[in-house]
Amino acid sequence: MILLALLAAATDPPQPIERCGYRIVQTYPHEATSFTQGLFWDGDHLYEATGQYGRSRVARLDLKTGKAVAQTKLPSDQFGEGITRWRDQIIGVTWQGGVGNRWRIKDLKPVGTFSYAGEGWGVTMVGDSLVLSDGTSQLRFFDPATMTEQKRVTVRFGSRPLAMLNELETIDGEVWANVWMTDMIVRIDPASGHIRSYIDLSGLKEQAGALGSDSVLNGIAWDAKQKRLFVTGKYWSKLYEITLADCG
Repeated sequence: MILLALLAAATDPPQPIERCGYRIVQTYPHEATSFTQGLFWDGDHLYEATGQYGRSRVARLDLKTGKAVAQTKLPSDQFGEGITRWRDQIIGVTWQGGVGNRWRIKDLKPVGTFSYAGEGWGVTMVGDSLVLSDGTSQLRFFDPATMTEQKRVTVRFGSRPLAMLNELETIDGEVWANVWMTDMIVRIDPASGHIRSYIDLSGLKEQAGALGSDSVLNGIAWDAKQKRLFVTGKYWSKLYEITLADCG
C-alpha cells in the first residue's frame, strides 16, 4: 500500500520512471538476530552494520554461512546505522547521536570518531564524496576526510520529494536506496536527485520468513568484480543474490 501511495503521489513526472521486478539467483543464510542497517561487499566478504542500543556492531561476514568472521561492537549508547568503505577505513554513522565511527578495514579496529548534525541512516561513496541519508528526502555530501558538508541534493520521485531514504549503495554511478517501510529500492541520479527507476521487491520479505513490522527490507551490496547484487532485511534469516527482471 505504501508503494502504491508513493506512485500515486508522483504526478507529472519529468520522464517515465521505469519499474523493475527481480529474480532470485541464489539464497544464503543470514543471522536472524541482525537488525541490518548497512551492507557492502569488499574483496571476498560482506560487511554488515547492525543497529539497536547495546547490540550494534560492524562485522565481516562469511557469505556461505552468514556468520561473522570478525566483528567490533559499538558502545552501548550508540545505535549503529550505515557503513561504507573509504580508502583503508570503514566509515559508519549512528542514528540520533550525531556520532560517526571509523574502523580499519583489515581488522575492524577503531581508528577515530567524528560528529555531524542531524540523524544518520545510510552512507555510500560517490566519487570522492561520502553521501549520507538522514530520513529526509535529501542526500548530503561530505568530504570523508574531514566530514565537512559539501552540498545537499533533494531526491524526487517524479515531481515529489521522496523521504525515508535508508540504506545506500553506489552501483555504476547511481545511488541505490532502500525506502524505509516499503518493498522498494530506488535508483537515483546523484547529481540531480531524480529517480531513474525503481525495483519492486514485493514478496521477498515473505520468502525470507520475516515477521513483524520492524523486519523490513534493508541492505544492498554490490560485488562489482563478479557483478552480483545482494539484498536482505532487518531480522531476516536469508540473504539473496538477485538480478533485475521485467524492466519497463
